[in-house]
Amino acid sequence: MNENDIFRIRHNKSAPAKGRILIAEPFLRGVHFERSVVLLVEHDKVSTFGLTVNKPTRLVLNDYFPAIKEVQKIPIYLGGPVNHTRVFFIHTLGDLIPGSQLITDSLYFDGDLNTLLSYIVQNENLIDETKFFLGYSGWTKGQLAREIERDSWFVSGAHHNHILQAKDESFWRDSLSILGKKYRIWVNFPKNPMLN
Repeated sequence: MNENDIFRIRHNKSAPAKGRILIAEPFLRGVHFERSVVLLVEHDKVSTFGLTVNKPTRLVLNDYFPAIKEVQKIPIYLGGPVNHTRVFFIHTLGDLIPGSQLITDSLYFDGDLNTLLSYIVQNENLIDETKFFLGYSGWTKGQLAREIERDSWFVSGAHHNHILQAKDESFWRDSLSILGKKYRIWVNFPKNPMLN
């Protein structure tokens, strides 16, 4: 057994599915996936579409849409490495936003952005019911399955209120803590042990 094996995620045989989350193993590298949690918005035999929910950017939505310039600042998260020219969003407003797609429970994906922005202007507390992303995380046929087999990801359930409250890397640690004591060693493990 390799001495680093105690730090590796052992995939839990749970299959990825729409509405589940992927929790990155502690040594997965790269700006998009290091200590990331990805919400799976779509998953089928051909491809997987997800949004990394805990990678904040310095951007705020207010700077791009004059209609919401005066409301509380709305952060934009880095959804993944694909298509950084499009804003994606999740929310709990359901059918109030035309074109919304149910992900799980009462969490929805996309829909008519202008309608959502109008609702936010009318009722600022809806900001807590939404989350915005630039780009997305995508996998082609078989790619995610291979990554899970290599123990790069742990598949877990998702709760919409936790997803919407995810702000940064602390959500990765919180998601690991929920998995039980077997994974607690990772929570405070430094990104680069050589610098410890």
